[in-house]
Amino acid sequence: MEALLPVLKSHPGPTVLVFSLLFRGVHRLLQRLPVPKMVRQDEFRTYRWNNLSVSMVHSLLTGTWALTCAVVCPEMLSNLHSHHTPLAYLLVCVSTGYFVQDAGDIILTGHARGSWEFLLHHAMVIPCFLYTLYTQLYVAGAIVALFVEVNSITLHMRLMLKLAGAQASSIYYINKFVNLFTFIIFRLSPQFYLTWYIIHNYSWLDHGGFLLTCMMVMNVMILIYFYRLLRTDFFSQRKSYVGQNGTHNNSKKFLTD
Repeated sequence: MEALLPVLKSHPGPTVLVFSLLFRGVHRLLQRLPVPKMVRQDEFRTYRWNNLSVSMVHSLLTGTWALTCAVVCPEMLSNLHSHHTPLAYLLVCVSTGYFVQDAGDIILTGHARGSWEFLLHHAMVIPCFLYTLYTQLYVAGAIVALFVEVNSITLHMRLMLKLAGAQASSIYYINKFVNLFTFIIFRLSPQFYLTWYIIHNYSWLDHGGFLLTCMMVMNVMILIYFYRLLRTDFFSQRKSYVGQNGTHNNSKKFLTD
């Protein structure tokens, strides 16, 4: 890994492109797997299932990887500005490649309007991660930000169960509580820690204004999604999402809540 790091740092752009193509290959392979009947009956559900399948692979890989980086090198948690390991830098390369691939998939498949929230998220993350890779600063900060991928595992499972029409299943019931727990621990907590770190050290941080602006936009997005998650899974009394044929009347909104 030590020998590979200089190559990665010398060519971050091509490295990201390589990982983007690898995730595209994963996307193609996952499309060959069987999918639930309800998913096959709707074009948007099929697209979302395929998209979420790749996202699940990314979350399982990077969520575990990010936690491993923090355990192996806990110093990164206190020095988000300049301390990092080769393993951490490689993780940011891999994750940036995924986000580039996913943004391209959303745009090229014509689902930009229905997936604008994901595109906005990627538009915030990709420039920050590329800045990190080219300057070799805030790699540790990116690792902390990738803690959210632990929560993304349960978020993706939640959406895939909804795609399959399994909201009444015991798996969905259990997952919604696990999802709430991981949302607070691995999404809200790291996000607010990053925000506090930037504000607390703003006077000397490189490009602190850019980072703080991106962080505030992400904070607003996360809090809105948290509200929607609570409303839908814990406080919703509406049953109107299911039509007479057992499908949702507005599948695009249904599958983003």
